[in-house]
Amino acid sequence: MMSVRSNPPPAAPPPQEDAWISSHQRLLPHWHSVSLSHQHPTLPISISRVNQFDAARLDIEMSAMLKEQLVNVFSLMKPGMLFQYEPELDAFLEFLIWRFSIWVDKPTPGIALMNLRYRDERAMALRGNVRTGLEGPGLTVAQKMWYCIAAVGGQYIWARLQSFSAFRRWGDSEQRPLARRVWGLMQRIEGLYKAASFGNLLIFLFTGRYRNLIERALRARLVYASPNMNRAVSFEYMNRQLVWNEFSEMLLLLLPLLNSSTVKSFLHPFSKDKSSSSKEDDSICPICRTSPTLAYLALPCQHRYCYYCLRTRCAAVPSFRCSRCNEPVVAMQQHGNVVEHKPHSQ
Repeated sequence: MMSVRSNPPPAAPPPQEDAWISSHQRLLPHWHSVSLSHQHPTLPISISRVNQFDAARLDIEMSAMLKEQLVNVFSLMKPGMLFQYEPELDAFLEFLIWRFSIWVDKPTPGIALMNLRYRDERAMALRGNVRTGLEGPGLTVAQKMWYCIAAVGGQYIWARLQSFSAFRRWGDSEQRPLARRVWGLMQRIEGLYKAASFGNLLIFLFTGRYRNLIERALRARLVYASPNMNRAVSFEYMNRQLVWNEFSEMLLLLLPLLNSSTVKSFLHPFSKDKSSSSKEDDSICPICRTSPTLAYLALPCQHRYCYYCLRTRCAAVPSFRCSRCNEPVVAMQQHGNVVEHKPHSQ
């Protein structure tokens, strides 16, 4: 039996020397798409609007506390002296806060308490993709200077201009036409600024970026300083304040309804100092603690009182009891005269 021998398949021809170049060019677009899909995309971060508003409020409170302490230093000087320099005082305090916070790349006290910091949003547009969305450099020197000029210098100049124009009465019709025109221009500028601030507020509530016009013009955005820090709020102090307020309101409501003599008579049987009260001088009125000018006796116990003290207590409390012996007072008698019956309340 004859065996059939199979021929081996023909060998593939060797590739050309420049074949790898064409394969590289063909696969290069696919490689780029795969590499881009594995990179970290830009993360849309959302900064709490409440935190940003709270930071601004805390900064205002801090400035008010510093102003109060500074005013207390000059409390012994001439009254009203600091009133005429109030814009300069506010500008000085705002400059101090800016100098020791924003100028040295540190957050203001309110911003630090809310775990926030300023970031230059213009640099983030050039950086491209980021990892957490919180990266980015702080404010540049130019941004810091413009922030000081607008927030400190601008507010001071406007406050001083308003006080000067109000003192000179530029808005009166008897003033010169130039003064009235300047006053009208100031009013229009203030109206435009308030309208722009209101528009910026609406945009901020929608996007969560730039609380005021200065931050929007400088593109200084507030972001979280630490991504792992939670906003922990302690309500212990608030709870204590609420309890104390409710307790004080309850006392203010109940104290006018209580009669001191009734309370004393109620607590008299439980008093430990009964011997001293029994030996108390009977020549003074137990209500006003003075010698009676018009002495009356409470019946039947016959303890001495001032007429007006005993009369008003008996009229106010129908079941009035003697402040000395806790006996019910049924009538009153002038010392050495006839009995006068206790008045009945209607």
